[in-house]
Amino acid sequence: MLRFVYSFAMYILQPFVLLFILLRSIKSPNYRKRLNERYGIYANLTPPKPQGIIVHAASVGEVIAATPLVRRIQQDYPDLPITMTTVTPTGSDRVKAAFGDSVSHFYLPYDLPDAMDRFIRFVRPKACIVIETEIWPNLIRQLHNKNIPFIIANARLSARSAKRYGWVKNILNRMFNEISLIAPQDDISGNRYLDLGYRGDLQLTGNIKYDLVISDALSQQIKRLHQEWAGERPVWIAASTHEGEEGIVLQAHRSLLQKFPDLLLILVPRHPERFKAVEDLIVKGGFSYCRRSENVAPGSDTQVVLGDTMGEMMLLYGISDIAFVGGSLVKHGGHNPLEPLAFKLPVISGYHTFNFPEVFTKLRDVNGVLEIKENSTALSSAVEKFLLSPALRERYGNAGYEVLIENRGALQRLLQLLTPYLENKK
Repeated sequence: MLRFVYSFAMYILQPFVLLFILLRSIKSPNYRKRLNERYGIYANLTPPKPQGIIVHAASVGEVIAATPLVRRIQQDYPDLPITMTTVTPTGSDRVKAAFGDSVSHFYLPYDLPDAMDRFIRFVRPKACIVIETEIWPNLIRQLHNKNIPFIIANARLSARSAKRYGWVKNILNRMFNEISLIAPQDDISGNRYLDLGYRGDLQLTGNIKYDLVISDALSQQIKRLHQEWAGERPVWIAASTHEGEEGIVLQAHRSLLQKFPDLLLILVPRHPERFKAVEDLIVKGGFSYCRRSENVAPGSDTQVVLGDTMGEMMLLYGISDIAFVGGSLVKHGGHNPLEPLAFKLPVISGYHTFNFPEVFTKLRDVNGVLEIKENSTALSSAVEKFLLSPALRERYGNAGYEVLIENRGALQRLLQLLTPYLENKK
């Protein structure tokens, strides 16, 4: 009964969903493209080879998390067709940047029974792996009815989501137990799934985001770009920033320039549709700047580089000396601090880090992150501390890096759990 009500509501909401897409497309035109895929309609599109796998990564963050997993699957199972799905254009762009034509890519349809049925018949997978948090009742049911395993890898369930599911957990019990495997990234998420009534195969793997690897090719690219951009200049990066944070970052940078006139800021908004708005803030502030998309090295008088490209975060972290990780000065919940830690960068963060409770707890325990209040004075003071003390930078960077190293191995554990599903032949 609940599934019928849910599906009926999803159909009723579609006019509002289309209106939302239209409004979003005003700033981000890609939202209104490939609309047919969102309803499982694939006219003139070539289907992937059957008996492959689906890897669903909702948006950029999940694609980043999925990337090492997909690369290992490609390495270990070179003949296995892989279809990656996302729900956002930015996620789509990240898939294309990371994998090109080596995987198939489509938008995952809205969770309507007929759309999901068309999608599954189009892809014809033998398993579906969802990264982190996505739970789609009709997708789960359609796969279950076709004896296709549904797996949540690197599973993360926030306190808010767990509370919301908890209101109807007795009704959702059947849906949860149509999930073949849940591989949580921490005990907190694992226990939340158990509290909701999951009684299937739950195996703790740890967080695959710890399994970052800096390739030789990336290292060489970083070396070249650092020589072109920075030379001897100090560089700090404000990465994955959200609305309300860029103003704080730019005010902090203005203050820092008074003491460190050759300091370069790399400012990278989280969402591409905000690149223009952030550029306007930079212009309004009177900063000398350039855009990364212009592919022109900043001059000696350039004060800010606007990171307006996709798929280059690791590269930009690599040429930086200090990292502020965004989404944490506003109540967004923070973003992954592990990427800058791979380069032993000292990490600065606000206190709003509830998206990554386990990671930040570990970092706090070893003084591997400097947390600050929500104002430009606190941010400029934190950056200044690190600029004035190479020893302090090294201490924080090494402490965070040790957390990264000590918690590696999740990817291998996850691959071992996935082996029966990847090798299964029908």
